[in-house]
Amino acid sequence: MKTIEAIIERASDGTYSVYCINEMFSGMGDTAEKAKADMMGLMKFCKETAIEDNRSYPDFLNEKYEVVYKFDTKSLLEYYAGVITPAALERLSGIHQKQLWGYLHGKSKPRKQQVEKIEKALHNLGAELMAISL
Repeated sequence: MKTIEAIIERASDGTYSVYCINEMFSGMGDTAEKAKADMMGLMKFCKETAIEDNRSYPDFLNEKYEVVYKFDTKSLLEYYAGVITPAALERLSGIHQKQLWGYLHGKSKPRKQQVEKIEKALHNLGAELMAISL
């Protein structure tokens, strides 16, 4: 099964875009979910119209594939604002909340090492939450 990587970004007007890193597909929407759905719809449309017009299209559209979505840091912090606060993320990642605030508001861009710390902290949180049994 082919894995397609896609990036989700939030635009300055509050809408979202999603685009594949190594494929030609993208989508837009008022929410991240609508942007994902738009891109998936365009992938289906591309295949259908290519078949109708006897044109070529990416081979992976004929097989099972998975799209793995990744947020850029700023968009992730905006998307989960109110759910994951800078203070909470500071406790999880060890990155000072003023620095996280800068990432959230576009005042600074995190280095790769900081992005990895945030990613690891959120994955650890997810693993802890998945282990909870009620």
